[in-house]
Amino acid sequence: MTQLRTTDVDLGRWVLRTHQVGDPTDPTILWLHGSGPGVSALSNWEGILGRLPGYHHVAPDLLGFGESSHPADLPLGVAHSAEERANAILQLLDVLGIQRTHVVGNSMGGMVSLLLLTAQPDRFDRAILMGSGGAPMTPTPDLLAMVKYYDDPTPEAMLSLIRAFLFDTSRYGDAIEQIATDRARYAARPDISRSHERTFSPQGPPLVFTAQQLAGIHHEVLLLHGREDRIIPLAASHHVAQHLPNAQLHVLPHTGHWVQIEQADRFIALAQLFLGEAPLVTEAEEDPAA
Repeated sequence: MTQLRTTDVDLGRWVLRTHQVGDPTDPTILWLHGSGPGVSALSNWEGILGRLPGYHHVAPDLLGFGESSHPADLPLGVAHSAEERANAILQLLDVLGIQRTHVVGNSMGGMVSLLLLTAQPDRFDRAILMGSGGAPMTPTPDLLAMVKYYDDPTPEAMLSLIRAFLFDTSRYGDAIEQIATDRARYAARPDISRSHERTFSPQGPPLVFTAQQLAGIHHEVLLLHGREDRIIPLAASHHVAQHLPNAQLHVLPHTGHWVQIEQADRFIALAQLFLGEAPLVTEAEEDPAA
């Protein structure tokens, strides 16, 4: 990896642990991780940052995750907490002086990305959404197990959860058990468990984007989804792709919820192609008389 620069960015009310790679004068890619007990920016993106040369990479721990602030008053429920997280990201871009950026969102990070594209569309260029939530769907059993992890927060429960996120765990051998043990220990921190419980509190509403909301997002969007995803079903990305005017959907076989980990090389290739494309020109734009 190109040299990683890690700082705690003060936003006033909050602090966001932020990792950066690359030259800040290059085009920026904002990387937004997913949810889950003990997750952080590096747990999602460490193997990816720096593999897309020519970009300035910014990967924060979202509000209420990792080493960022864990507000005791984090709004209850996925919808309200995601809005607070989106507001924090916009403040982060202000503090870092980033006027325009691509955005990559994984799972919950995909939902936050959609909120950002809606809130300040001119601030974002292209978007990549990976196994994104936000579609009307019945939660899968494995998603519910993730939400209810703190009912039984043991290394065994964490191992079961990690196995649910991956299609093929055999490639990790015995190391996956140590990963689960280490992550369970980290997830046991009181601030991390509190943020998880508040995020998924049934006292707050879920976050579902209507067809009308999606139709109003005109950015070029690349949707990536693992065919065997047990956390967010493939149907969720089909729904989002159906309603986003400028979306393309790529389904990756033999892949679970962590596309960027199980299909890292394909992800890099697709991202390079997509982010490097020239803007699409419509027939009306080509013909001034149209």
